[in-house]
Amino acid sequence: MNKEQLELRKKSPVQIKNKKASFEYIFIDTYTAGIVLTGTEIKSIRMGKASLVDAFCFINNGEVWLKGMNISPYFYGSYANHEAKRDRKLLLSKKEIRNLQQDASAPGFTIIPVLVFIDSHGRAKVDIVLARGKKEYDKRQTLKEKEDRREMDRAIKHF
Repeated sequence: MNKEQLELRKKSPVQIKNKKASFEYIFIDTYTAGIVLTGTEIKSIRMGKASLVDAFCFINNGEVWLKGMNISPYFYGSYANHEAKRDRKLLLSKKEIRNLQQDASAPGFTIIPVLVFIDSHGRAKVDIVLARGKKEYDKRQTLKEKEDRREMDRAIKHF
């Protein structure tokens, strides 16, 4: 990922994050994918009415699917409103899907979404990560490092 892509993500008006993911998993590899959405789903995402809690990805017949992502029904929608928790197809190249499938087939690895954002063309994108679950001692170590960084920042600001 280059600096331009990171800047676009930071400037995105919508950034829906999976904050718990970095605590529960060790990130191995990151991919950016498009999402196949209906009209009312993209409107809800633009309003920030979506959640990645308990969401994960799986590969079925050479396609990557996002399961468990909650997109609230559009407030101004009619009878044609979307389902809140349906499986959504992700758009990746065949090479990326093949690499993900090989890596995720190893025991202990999974594919999880960490960020949903709107790109410069107004399309919804999702960052998915190949991840390995952390053990209990890894989580304690992460908390300790975070606390140490906070204390160092406080000490620097104090002087």
